[in-house]
Amino acid sequence: MSAIMEQLQLLVANSGIFASDLAVIMILALFGLMVVGLVLGQELAFVLGGAGVLIGWVAWGDPGVTIAMTKVYDQMQSYSMVAIPMFVLMANFLTHSKVADGLFESIRYLFGPLKGGLGLAVILVSTVFAATTGIVGASVVTMGMLSLPILLRSGYKPSLACGMVCAGGSLGILIPPSIMLVSMGSYAEVSVGKIFFAAITPGLMLSLCYIIYLMVVCRIHPDWGPAMSAEELAEMPLKKRISGSLINLIPPLILIFGVLGSIFGGIATPTEAAGIGAVFSLILAIFYKQFSLKMLYESLIDTAKTTAMVFIILFGAAAFTGVFMSLDGDQIIADWVLGMGIGKWGAFAIMMIIMFFLGMFIDWLGIVMIVFPIFLPIMDTFGFDRLWLVAVIATLLQTCFMTPPFGFALFYVKGILPGDIKIQEVYKGVTPFIIIICIVTVLCAVFPPLVTWLPSLLAA
Repeated sequence: MSAIMEQLQLLVANSGIFASDLAVIMILALFGLMVVGLVLGQELAFVLGGAGVLIGWVAWGDPGVTIAMTKVYDQMQSYSMVAIPMFVLMANFLTHSKVADGLFESIRYLFGPLKGGLGLAVILVSTVFAATTGIVGASVVTMGMLSLPILLRSGYKPSLACGMVCAGGSLGILIPPSIMLVSMGSYAEVSVGKIFFAAITPGLMLSLCYIIYLMVVCRIHPDWGPAMSAEELAEMPLKKRISGSLINLIPPLILIFGVLGSIFGGIATPTEAAGIGAVFSLILAIFYKQFSLKMLYESLIDTAKTTAMVFIILFGAAAFTGVFMSLDGDQIIADWVLGMGIGKWGAFAIMMIIMFFLGMFIDWLGIVMIVFPIFLPIMDTFGFDRLWLVAVIATLLQTCFMTPPFGFALFYVKGILPGDIKIQEVYKGVTPFIIIICIVTVLCAVFPPLVTWLPSLLAA
């Protein structure tokens, strides 16, 4: 095999092709290997890393491998990445503490008299839970296990119930603290703290739009989201509903304000705030009497697995990006896009469309690692604010969890549903929410202050 590779490298070196043309060929080969690897069903991390190392070696020999590895090392040295395992640990402690259980139980009775009231409870609890987890899998599975059996038993239309759980759970990757925002900030070289606050308004806008859609649909089709029966409501008096909602809401709010408030006030960096959040979530688990050595062990193991998955993809992508940049790929593609004469908004629209369609097949991390090295330099050329750009992209990437055929949230929910409800019902249910995400993304793009005003208040 090594002999074959040496011959290939020699062939490239003696090809007589101009350096610029050879760089284009290498870039096409780089992306070609990536596509082939993904089509063959290989893991994204190894596809990206393998393609980067292989093309680097073919282009420059051993120095090409060094280029790829140096980029991986630089990624490993990013201090902000330490926040990822801390936020993941916080999410796991909260999931095991069953904070969401009591909150959902109280709020569903509080809004139960309304048509669509149970769905309203799902969205509200998902929003609060999203601000304490930062992981879609944890949010979707937790809310699905809590709410889907109750929603279906209460007569909710299956597609609507599935759509609410998918959309609400997916907020966990946008509303800070979020491992996606940490990764994007680190890669784009933008303050993670500022990205956290840039994402708050889009996240709350999505939550509000989901609620409005739910209320309108249940008003038009009352049978899609019936109110709770008087007999069921009698199980919990109104006074207990209100007090229970407040009592169960206070601990997660303290956590949210503790983490985000410390960042906003300049008291702690996002990495330090992540550590504070992990400790407080452990205290909550003890408070809710869910702590045990088994729970601690499972939380640590789940954290290690999730963190390893994220970091392996990041390192593979770093090798890919290092070789791509060394081939002047960013400049070549920038010149090509600029030569099309489509203007800054045309280039922006192309980038967003590409990411939307990529979201049908790969996860957010793969999309970021593939698209950012290509389009960030182009967006810089057009003078776009990186903070605004990253926040708008983060908003759109909500769709990658819900777009068929491979959106992760779709399969999380399908795994919880009774066997007689088909995956097509889930597809049907998420479609209106995907449209809402696209609308909110456009609003954030057209009105930048929606994204930038809150970070502008952030303490230096």
